[in-house]
Amino acid sequence: MKRYFVIGNPIEHSLSPELHNFWIKKNNINAIYKKIKLEDTELKDFINKLRNEEIHGINVTVPFKNKVIKYLDKLSLEVESTDSVNTIYKSGKDIVGHNTDVAGFELGLRHSKINVLHKSILILGAGGVVPSIIYSLLSMGCKKIYLSNRTISKAEDIKNKFNEIEILKWGKIPDFDIVINATSVGLKGDSLDIEFNVKDKVFYDVIYNPKETHFLKKAKENGNKIENGKYMFIYQANQSFSIWNNVIPKIDKDVLKILE
Repeated sequence: MKRYFVIGNPIEHSLSPELHNFWIKKNNINAIYKKIKLEDTELKDFINKLRNEEIHGINVTVPFKNKVIKYLDKLSLEVESTDSVNTIYKSGKDIVGHNTDVAGFELGLRHSKINVLHKSILILGAGGVVPSIIYSLLSMGCKKIYLSNRTISKAEDIKNKFNEIEILKWGKIPDFDIVINATSVGLKGDSLDIEFNVKDKVFYDVIYNPKETHFLKKAKENGNKIENGKYMFIYQANQSFSIWNNVIPKIDKDVLKILE
């Protein structure tokens, strides 16, 4: 039996096992997928389990998307462009890091019919998924990207990779078409300390569990379009699953029910 894992800290919120195990069963694959909470000091040994074929694939979430890179042999173009890994697999003797968040974000936006072409976008947060979002947005032809993070040095690290973006002080709100919450605020029912007095904009939260964070609830009350990270999550998982199993699983209403 093949064994797959998603690693993170925290990890309780992840619905990856529900989704992957649903597809595993649907496609009659002899495998199981679990979530596991790790500490930084455990990363190397855990990745070595993949090297030794004790396990067969790893998904990576906060806060390890960058930290795992030094333990890998090869990196995909998407990883080299973003310094972010969310999928690890073995190819021959090499442990390979890939980033399916890039495709997941773009495919998710297209599924939700959110058009970013020539749009101005404000991103809140500078965590592991942000470079993937910026990479996707630039490839999709957005007009302007503003990045705001409480710790400005983290935002500056991202600007070193994507010089096109503009960094704003936390709390400063520019004229925007779409705002993306890429912080972890909302995972535990907490709320951002920024007030948005706008309407007819798009508010997007990368968080998918809970499905409506305070950030999205408030935006909806004010007359804005809202979208959570559900489709990004599904499409990045779809890409990971196909890498490991050489099967592209279906995304249908039964899959969507898993996240309701």
